[in-house]
Amino acid sequence: MGSEPTLPDAELEVLACLWQKGEATARDVREAMAGYRPLTHSAVSTLLTRLQEKGLVARRKGPVGKAFLYRAAGQPKRRRRRLVGDLLERVFGGDALAVVSSLFETRPPSAEELDRLQQLLDQLRSNSAGSASTVPIALRKKGKRT
Repeated sequence: MGSEPTLPDAELEVLACLWQKGEATARDVREAMAGYRPLTHSAVSTLLTRLQEKGLVARRKGPVGKAFLYRAAGQPKRRRRRLVGDLLERVFGGDALAVVSSLFETRPPSAEELDRLQQLLDQLRSNSAGSASTVPIALRKKGKRT
């Protein structure tokens, strides 16, 4: 698959649900999403079919009845990086610090997350002394992309 397709919100939410669950039936997905995006069984099945046609979801026959089991094809890390990169450019004009600030204003990090972030910052500082290309694109300052 050459370039990854842009996904509507509903498809992205179904895909994210599969990332979290690993493998699930359409009913499992519908029930998991009911609290934030109530959908009919038919709507979930349609979204899963669209994702399958785009190569983002695979399905197999379940062990009982007519239900299929769906799973996300490929790794979520690549898709997440692309989504964050799109958000960074389209919404924040390439300002990575504004993205991080908005994230932490929306949901402040726990003490454990702060420790992990400090480790990441320390690693980025030591890597940036060597080469800018070792710093993740989303964390580089605007204008210093290589």
